[in-house]
Amino acid sequence: MTRFFSKTVFATGLCFLGAVAGLTASPAQAEQRKVVVELFTSQGCSSCPPADALLAELAKRDDIVALALHVDYWDYIGWKDSFGDPRNTARQKAYAAARGENMVYTPQIVVNGQHAIVGTKAMKLADLIAKHKSVGRSIELQAERDGDQLRIRAEGALKAPVQVHVVRYIPQKDVKVRKGENAGRTLGYSNIVTDWSVVADWDGAAPLSISLPIKGDQPVVVLLQKIGQGPIQAVSILR
Repeated sequence: MTRFFSKTVFATGLCFLGAVAGLTASPAQAEQRKVVVELFTSQGCSSCPPADALLAELAKRDDIVALALHVDYWDYIGWKDSFGDPRNTARQKAYAAARGENMVYTPQIVVNGQHAIVGTKAMKLADLIAKHKSVGRSIELQAERDGDQLRIRAEGALKAPVQVHVVRYIPQKDVKVRKGENAGRTLGYSNIVTDWSVVADWDGAAPLSISLPIKGDQPVVVLLQKIGQGPIQAVSILR
């Protein structure tokens, strides 16, 4: 069942729809615009493993930036998510507030900062990915790493100011869940977000060029998102 969190906590049954095979990219598609897929998930949520498996398949694609954000609001039901972070919960709640909603749930997927769906709706997700890939790019974003320095450059037409986000993640890790709804299961997780920072604002009046210190060997994602939890305008990834 999908888990909901609001002033009143409740649950509703759902079926896992769609085939992962339907989300396979063709060589021609891989040259198009990258799509950001954020999955809000929890180790303590019994309905999340199918969504986690779906994200693992998406993480293999070059045309998708798949990110797993583990929330902490289900920790109280018996298992503390080892990747859970209140900042991920805050990001999900900010998305809900931007849509005029007062409830969040797991598993939930947000596509390019614009469309939110139940995280197991694979066919609906495939349609959204195709829709976003068909949109032409108005911003050119480049990120490169030189030792302990991250250089970010962007240029193009903006309709509204954006924030520059830098994300780090663990590509894959298995977790043995000992308590809670998934007790006794060993679950695999992909592209687990470990840090999400806003490093600058950009109004597009002049090309963007910034340099930041960076450490560790975790992959780096740089994305430009409209201020106020709006659409993601561009993304670059360094694996």
